[in-house]
Amino acid sequence: MKSKDMESTSRWDRLGGADSPLANELAQDFALRDEVEAKGFARPKQTRIIAVANQKGGVGKTSTAVNLAAALAQNGMSVLLVDADPQANATTALGGAGDRGTLYEVLMKRRRMRDVLVFNEKIPNLGLVPSSISLSTSELELSAQDDGRMQLRNALTTYLSDRRAHGEAVDFVFIDCPPSMSLLSISALVAAQEVLIPVQAEYYALEGLSQLLATIESARQMANPDLRVSTIILTMVAKNTNLSAEVAQNVRQYFPNETLETEIPRSVRIAEAPSYGETVMTYAPRSSGAIAYLAAARELSERSE
Repeated sequence: MKSKDMESTSRWDRLGGADSPLANELAQDFALRDEVEAKGFARPKQTRIIAVANQKGGVGKTSTAVNLAAALAQNGMSVLLVDADPQANATTALGGAGDRGTLYEVLMKRRRMRDVLVFNEKIPNLGLVPSSISLSTSELELSAQDDGRMQLRNALTTYLSDRRAHGEAVDFVFIDCPPSMSLLSISALVAAQEVLIPVQAEYYALEGLSQLLATIESARQMANPDLRVSTIILTMVAKNTNLSAEVAQNVRQYFPNETLETEIPRSVRIAEAPSYGETVMTYAPRSSGAIAYLAAARELSERSE
């Protein structure tokens, strides 16, 4: 999506033409990429911890988490992604888990977060706390503990403190939540400062958000009074369709300050990338999906904590 403040003309306009909609889209994508690269990214004054949540499945939640994390890391930020979803899709997209354990062992206090950390081979600034199916059993075990919902927060706080002590501050932490309002999701919301909600551009896009907002309010009252919904991002947008335009208008009407200007288009490349153990940022960096996530990451970096 072309941002409002982009110059009306660019060096890519020669690609377009009234009879060439595909070339026009290509020109817009490349112009947007040039704009992002020219403006650069804003480094936060302190670590921003963002839970990526939506209990409605199939909205691009994990794709958004991994690609925003990758885009920020590619542009000089130190980024950590915590895969708190037992489906482990974020782990797959970032190349898989190592052999030293997963978030499950961290939550069970068997290992420290730094001990299970895996760094991405293609994006060195991007670290991953991997997940596995074993994480699905953690909810019963955590629910039996008085401080079960605090385990993720405690482990993350310890890790970030250790990094700062060694002069290696982390700029962004993304927590990929399960597509349900489970104890794992509550734990992520307790650990986070902000919530980022991906919303698919389809009818009933706002359906279920009231439940999510209620869960966020519950986490706020239980243990995290400063938690807030900072960002909403429209995903799977079909360009030049009335449906996507109407949904975007509705979302922006309800969340005018939280919704990013950048919209993520439907993209085969975004869908393909995880099967190769990659994000779209490395798998197809010149694709419309990668450029959109790059622009969204820059926009996110500009937002105050």
